[in-house]
Amino acid sequence: MKRVADLYDLLDLDRYPLDRTGSAAYRALVASCRAQLEADGLFNLDGLMRGASVAAALDELLPLIATQAFTHSRRHNIYFLPHVAGLDADHPALGMFETTNRTLCADQMPQSLVCRVYEWPPLAAFLADVLGKAALHTMADPLARANVMAYRAGEALNWHFDRSEFTTTLLLQAPVRGGAFQYRRDLRNETDPNYDGVAALIRGEDAKVVTLPLAAGTLNVFKGKNTAHRVTPAEGDRARVIAVLSYYERPGVMFSTEERIGFYGRAG
Repeated sequence: MKRVADLYDLLDLDRYPLDRTGSAAYRALVASCRAQLEADGLFNLDGLMRGASVAAALDELLPLIATQAFTHSRRHNIYFLPHVAGLDADHPALGMFETTNRTLCADQMPQSLVCRVYEWPPLAAFLADVLGKAALHTMADPLARANVMAYRAGEALNWHFDRSEFTTTLLLQAPVRGGAFQYRRDLRNETDPNYDGVAALIRGEDAKVVTLPLAAGTLNVFKGKNTAHRVTPAEGDRARVIAVLSYYERPGVMFSTEERIGFYGRAG
């Protein structure tokens, strides 16, 4: 398969041969990522995006974040729900947190390096192979398909469970301090919500919380539906900047108007 020159410059495809489907190196990479996903509930491609490309992406994005990003700030519990059936309102599993970040939508950066990586078909095909899916598709929603989120000093993504089966992110900039990704694997399952375990996590009493440092340029794929996770507050004068890339098994996925307004402050 012929390599696309600009993507070869953007991504380290010597180390991670995403464009060589069927090769021995590709099969070995898929097997390694599957094993890491099974063992840890996530896998990383450290340095997938080359350092010069990360710098170029930040040159594009930081001015947009400063002038166009929506400030998303909300108080929420770990479930992002106002009520949970079977739980009293004062149950400790429903403890409240603050999440704040600046968000850029895909329609604000359509020609960006981040969107070029997101829309590159071999990336979606590779993710589908690792996750055991017949295919994965980019999102149709013009706002939600790819987002870039910035966390400035004191801002954080607090404890939550994901709605989707998996989340794909690309870290572009780490803060001076803080901004660590923490998770507690399999805190609940489909038959046991483990509310007491959730309450213990919120109180800081869970010894199984893992802290995962990530470097700029790392692609992370994480199964967060039953694994609680957060990003600790950023510290210092450099924001944590991360791209969230949304893929689905069915084509044409869109957010509702309510979801767009809630996440982005606008419907379109």
